[in-house]
Amino acid sequence: MNLFRLDGSVRTEGSISRAVADTVEAGWRTEHPDARITRRDVGLEPLSAGAWAAAVRVAFGQSSSAGHDAVALAGRLADELLEADGYLFASPLYNFGVPQHVKTWLDLVILDPRVGPQGDRPLAGRPAVLVMSRGGGYGPGTPREGWDHATPYLRRIFADSWGLDLKVVEAELTLAPVTPAMSELIGLHEESLRNAHATAEEHAKHLAGLVAA
Repeated sequence: MNLFRLDGSVRTEGSISRAVADTVEAGWRTEHPDARITRRDVGLEPLSAGAWAAAVRVAFGQSSSAGHDAVALAGRLADELLEADGYLFASPLYNFGVPQHVKTWLDLVILDPRVGPQGDRPLAGRPAVLVMSRGGGYGPGTPREGWDHATPYLRRIFADSWGLDLKVVEAELTLAPVTPAMSELIGLHEESLRNAHATAEEHAKHLAGLVAA
């Protein structure tokens, strides 16, 4: 049994996406205590931003050692996904979008023809949980409704393109405790965080149960 976990936060201490993902992982561990976890922490160990461009140039016939290294890296990243039974992705919302280092990872993975958009969708049906944290409020009726351009994009890749059986956990207003102008929203943040951890526990059971099945 193998769980693949991706972390995108550039922080460790105080990272909400990591903390909620830990709740998912703990639930997974309860059901599969001896299972392997493959970790890819692009927040703390980012991939080269130039690797994708180097690999693309190889595809267009511009061979180079850097390009072939990048193609090989894309293959190894795809292998990590293909060898897993379940998936846990954790990412914050940065500047209203997907963190650059998460996007770099995705761009490289998608270069591999096995998991790219023209592939045979080998991951289809496998269970996955996506944990999203957002510093502000982006829900229906808020001033910034629709400004979250990360969650829809990641849903499109993980669920629609790869065909994963995806569950999403969301925590909002994470900057309220450290932003004086948001102090009146601390209560809503705490409620959102409690709900996120509760949802994470539920989705962990779903994830572990599907894999066991």
